[in-house]
Amino acid sequence: MLVLSSIGRIATRYAAARARHRGERILLSLPAGLRKDIGFSEVFDARNSRRAATFSAKVI
Repeated sequence: MLVLSSIGRIATRYAAARARHRGERILLSLPAGLRKDIGFSEVFDARNSRRAATFSAKVI
């Protein structure tokens, strides 16, 4: 049973990540002006700046 519950948790996380990425791809396919109107561009830019800061911190 431990193996099955582990597989279930992995599958659930995978499905959630896949849905999240699909949503991001859909939002990124919208025109920049529309993304700005709904506030997605700011959220996406903040996330990218965090990734860049994390990456540069790991390189140093």
